[in-house]
Amino acid sequence: MTVIHPVRVYRSEEDLPRTEQLAHKIAQVAVDPVAVDADVVDMIVNRVIDNAAVAAASLTRAPVSAARAQALDHPVSRGGAGATVFGAPNDTVTSPEWAAWANGVAVRELDYHDTFLAAEYSHPGDNIPPILAVAQHVGADGAALVRGLATGYEIQIDLVRAICLHKHKIDHVAHLGPSAAAGIGTLLGLDVDTVAQAVGQALHTTTATRQSRKGEISTWKAHAPAFAGKMAVEAVDRAMRGETSPSPIYEGEDGVIAWMLDGKDAAYEVPLPAAGEAKRGILDSYTKEHSAEYQAQAWIDLARKLHNGGGFDPADVASIVLHTSHHTHYVIGSGANDPQKYDPTASRETLDHSIPYIFAVALQDGGWHHVDSYTPERAGRADTVALWQKITTAEDAEWTRRYHSDDPDEKAFGGRVEITLADGTTIVDEIAVADAHPLGARPFARADYIRKFRLLAEPVLEPAEIERFLALAERLPELTPAEVRELNIVAKPGVLASAPSPRGLF
Repeated sequence: MTVIHPVRVYRSEEDLPRTEQLAHKIAQVAVDPVAVDADVVDMIVNRVIDNAAVAAASLTRAPVSAARAQALDHPVSRGGAGATVFGAPNDTVTSPEWAAWANGVAVRELDYHDTFLAAEYSHPGDNIPPILAVAQHVGADGAALVRGLATGYEIQIDLVRAICLHKHKIDHVAHLGPSAAAGIGTLLGLDVDTVAQAVGQALHTTTATRQSRKGEISTWKAHAPAFAGKMAVEAVDRAMRGETSPSPIYEGEDGVIAWMLDGKDAAYEVPLPAAGEAKRGILDSYTKEHSAEYQAQAWIDLARKLHNGGGFDPADVASIVLHTSHHTHYVIGSGANDPQKYDPTASRETLDHSIPYIFAVALQDGGWHHVDSYTPERAGRADTVALWQKITTAEDAEWTRRYHSDDPDEKAFGGRVEITLADGTTIVDEIAVADAHPLGARPFARADYIRKFRLLAEPVLEPAEIERFLALAERLPELTPAEVRELNIVAKPGVLASAPSPRGLF
């Protein structure tokens, strides 16, 4: 049975035993040798395939190429065999922290992988690159990798359930550093004290502001989770060498909660699995059918429906109001007060976080494409710009309540659309969850993950490489250490050479 752990700020003169600190409780979950349930194993396989799919689609993009070049400019560290880098041949390896960095950027670049939203929001698949990199480096087998990934997902999702970061403009990767460190601890079979020190260090080094997701969104949006994964690998290395971390990192009077989150009067309740309880958090997360911010998924599906059966021409629209949750309105909607969200010259990263743009394009096109929907030509089309400027969002208390609901049957990420046509006709429709959501019209299953992988990989991987990777991934819990080291995607000849090749300090 899940245990709810109260977490608050302690004054320095108050005694908070190390074993009662949240970092230590996270570590206790990590070292629990409980078996991984079969349905969890199945979902971990799905997400490994999903991560590789979105990484393949981003191999030639500039941020990914730069991160890959940085990683490959570093040799393998002396403590292991090294780790592979997405796109590069399997015999081209680098130090695990740099592989975590390069692969993490590739996975996040298109914002196209899995998501979990609660008190905070997250992409728990960001745990996969650092944990996989360490597994390859130390020669872990598939079963150990599965256990590590189950922990990474569990800890991140549990933290996201309980502790809001964005309210205080702290980036959500502050939950990723601790979860990846915990997952690596499980993978390596470390003791509880070592994992606790790694969790504390990983948190301390991965707290940053949300400016990377505000205004004109930069390429650091893709780099932020990769940096957190890299920091987690390094934190584990230091902890294994006996180095300690700030303590208590969450609860201290000068700690993260007191000065970055809800302050000295904060009180949280963090749910963690009890001893012997299976880690099933991954099953509460969901992936993306469309390459866009998760809150846009359901809206794309609704726009697709209205395009195909709405009975009106988008050119006849006078105004569109999307009534939705607080988060959608203020983060990707007009409530953000970001002029860039209505700017046809905005970056892809910014358009990805503009629901007015996304709904306009999806309504006109009847779908969404991870490349074509973001091109400057598409964003600058005159009829699209005209429709785009007519779309606003509004917070609706009921959709906000459903967004934050603990009941999975009513938790929702969509809203209600009101479309007013030039002749005064009003069209009203709504959607609660994306079609691909577990409660949606077409929930994603293994065949959908494989189809997504094939779609995104075919332009950059040889057919034989696609089949090789899928065959390995589907056997994940049975893989030998040698096979884990081949859990990589190798680009077609010439693909990486066509990508930008920047030089830097290294």
